Amino acid sequence: MADISPASSHAIETVALTRRFGALDAISGLNLRVPTGSIFALIGPNGAGKTTTLKILVNLLRPTAGSAHVLGTDTRRIGPSLLQRIGYVSENQRLPDWMNADQLFAYCRPLYPTWDGALCQRLRGDLRLPSNVRLRDLSRGTRMKAVLLASVAYRPELVLLDEPFSGLDPLARDELADVLLLMASEHPLTCLVASHDIDEIERLATCVGYIDQGRLLFSEPVASLLKRHRLIEVGTPGGPLIQRPTQAGWLVQGTAEGVLRFIDAHHDAPDAMELIEAAYPGVSVRTSPLSLREIFVAMARETARAEAMAGVTR
Repeated sequence: MADISPASSHAIETVALTRRFGALDAISGLNLRVPTGSIFALIGPNGAGKTTTLKILVNLLRPTAGSAHVLGTDTRRIGPSLLQRIGYVSENQRLPDWMNADQLFAYCRPLYPTWDGALCQRLRGDLRLPSNVRLRDLSRGTRMKAVLLASVAYRPELVLLDEPFSGLDPLARDELADVLLLMASEHPLTCLVASHDIDEIERLATCVGYIDQGRLLFSEPVASLLKRHRLIEVGTPGGPLIQRPTQAGWLVQGTAEGVLRFIDAHHDAPDAMELIEAAYPGVSVRTSPLSLREIFVAMARETARAEAMAGVTR
């Protein structure tokens, strides 16, 4: 892979990034590229390495091996001037919870030369933040809204969000997502969202990567991911049993009442239907699109199955 330069078209690039805690590799050989201007979702189960990755990107942790660059700068050299261009929100970050929202914004304002007071006031109204309630006394969703506002009011170039939707009610999730979409529409913005909440990600993300056990299994635009995955149903209800496929990239979902269901992970290939029809000549074949949730659940099951066959335990 070529050396990273400040002129890169990627806001974030990691090369063979590794972080160990004792004998545990929290992330291992991670090669991640987040295109400038994208809303990139880093999806994976709990313990997959998402939080560790984000902490390295803002220099809260140092890599054990490999490298990471953010906005053209090695993360080990990130200082105050670059942090003024980055917003960071984590479900676990410590807050001055004796402050109310207005006090939090007043505290943050002098730290960021680009602080936009008009934007802060507009978003504060949109998010319905109370002015006289301490952060510790707010609901988790309202507290997250206050932290997000404090992290975007200075119009950063890059926003990193670690599990921002975890434990929030549907309205709070929608309001947080609306802020991100508004910011992206009004100002050049790159956003990396680490989450296992696939439903919200499907609404937001333009690109997506799947991380498991510290390794990036794939990364691509959401549109191409949805295009290349299709649910295939072979056979007719009550018909004879259909043989399970052995083709690489066909993820078996099960057989019920004579109908075999599998996911074709390469259905954008020109010969995709020819391969299916050749494997099941003279049999009824139906195809249908899949949601991101259905794709990720299938991939997670396939990963777990492969690990079980290899004798690997989580």
